[in-house]
Amino acid sequence: MEDILNEERPVLGVALLRLNRPLVLNALNLALRRALAEAFSRLDADTGVQVIILAGNERAFCAGADLHEYVDATPPEIIERQMDRLWGAISGCRKPVIAAVRGHALGGGCELAMHADIIVAGSSASFGQPEVKIGIMPGGGATQRLTRAVGKFAAMKILLAGEAFSAQTAAAMGLVSELVEDGEVEAMALSLACQMAALPALSLRFIKEAVIESMNSPLDVGLRLERKSFQILFSTDDKSEGIRARLDKRKPVFRGQ
Repeated sequence: MEDILNEERPVLGVALLRLNRPLVLNALNLALRRALAEAFSRLDADTGVQVIILAGNERAFCAGADLHEYVDATPPEIIERQMDRLWGAISGCRKPVIAAVRGHALGGGCELAMHADIIVAGSSASFGQPEVKIGIMPGGGATQRLTRAVGKFAAMKILLAGEAFSAQTAAAMGLVSELVEDGEVEAMALSLACQMAALPALSLRFIKEAVIESMNSPLDVGLRLERKSFQILFSTDDKSEGIRARLDKRKPVFRGQ
């Protein structure tokens, strides 16, 4: 069986998932989509993992859907693939996810990157949603996530023209969290992951939950969730340790409790 998704544990608390279909620029076929969904569900439940890094290779993070599986597909066949559940396993992950993007992140690959919480991009990376050029449209959330990330008018140009754009353009419009040299992408992603893995797990989870809620709900609903999560954190051992360590001018030791 083809080894299409590799899992690494580079440091304690961090899992790295690497797409491994280099001959097709890590294109997403159904097997890879299922492997990603299974891995994210499993890592979300793994108490030994605090942060997940998603990476490709030097040429491509992910060049989009594998069109061989689309060319003759009918609507009932597409429905039967239950793509919403496969994408949902990634978007529903409660832990911080960092996309380390080198090379192409196009179509479903750009959508995959947008499922992350932080995007670290190399200077020669390229992004885009070219689906319109082959008679379809994004189906992995780009019409919604991209619009929330960069605004209506920038998103409309990207989606309706279907042209790729540079990492520099992505960074300028707020789609990229960190822009670094190509050779530094994974090192930067790992550095960020290590920083977060050393922080209180519940704080990380509640912050991610509140930010995502802000994208999907009116302001008052998001503020209520933030207040409730803030209050709940006062019952944790990590809150007491963090504040006492700050007052004592020492490094805190968090235990995820």
